[in-house]
Amino acid sequence: MLEYIAIIFSAILVNNIVFSQFLGICPFIGVSKNLESAFGMGMAVTFVMAVATAVTWLLQHYVLEPFGLVYVQTISFILVIAVLVQMLEIMMKKVSPSLYAALGVFLPLITTNCAVLGVAIIVAQKNFGFLYSVVYAVATAVGFALALTIFAGIRTQLALADVPRSMRGVPIALIVAGILAMAFMGFSGIKIA
Repeated sequence: MLEYIAIIFSAILVNNIVFSQFLGICPFIGVSKNLESAFGMGMAVTFVMAVATAVTWLLQHYVLEPFGLVYVQTISFILVIAVLVQMLEIMMKKVSPSLYAALGVFLPLITTNCAVLGVAIIVAQKNFGFLYSVVYAVATAVGFALALTIFAGIRTQLALADVPRSMRGVPIALIVAGILAMAFMGFSGIKIA
């Protein structure tokens, strides 16, 4: 049990996928202008990452490895993620049209979100067990959602601040992202018994 607590804590705070591994930067910068769409994107990525990791783990262990097809791992993982995102898009369009409209072009971009593919490949490379893989994926996605939501809240406040003209927009966003990354590095000294 302690092992799972450690992996959850580590994936969310210490080894945050955005701040320590620099994966998922495109939606991190692109969707973080609005708190509601950032939260929605975080939840969508959480769902896709958890399901994609489970499906790609099964694909890796029951198809690719037994038949010696590991060399098509990346392309097969991308196809699985693309199918899952299309299903999510169809469901979201029916269940929450406002969130679907708010996410706009960023919802199909989950297909090419390197954080989703990165987690699936990390799980395959480190040869985690199934339950461990799913827990790791969910915790990593929660870390992504946390980073995205915090950053969106800060960017909302930055819109009200008197930022010098040359620093408005992306420059100040990148500076804030760097400061957030340093803040998250503070968790790296914490040890779980």
